[in-house]
Amino acid sequence: GDQIALCAVKNGWRGIVVNGCIRDSKEIGTMNLGVKALGTTPRKTKRRNNGIRGIPVQFAGITFVPGDYIVADEDGIVVGKIDLFEEIEGDRCD
Repeated sequence: GDQIALCAVKNGWRGIVVNGCIRDSKEIGTMNLGVKALGTTPRKTKRRNNGIRGIPVQFAGITFVPGDYIVADEDGIVVGKIDLFEEIEGDRCD
């Protein structure tokens, strides 16, 4: 929810990809943070404090590997091994 999103903003993250639903979407929408999720829910999650960091994660037919770059917009998500945004900025066709 909004507390995790606020932590992401404070840590300088640009966005979060969630393989599930989020809550507090209205509050999250006011933050300087991109969020891609399957949907929203009013239900509170149960904290288990058993997360694992630094491992590949696979969902939606994509394997996200630590160090990958993710670019997302309203239409979807692109995953790459290079900073795709930096490459796009230099090759704009204005």
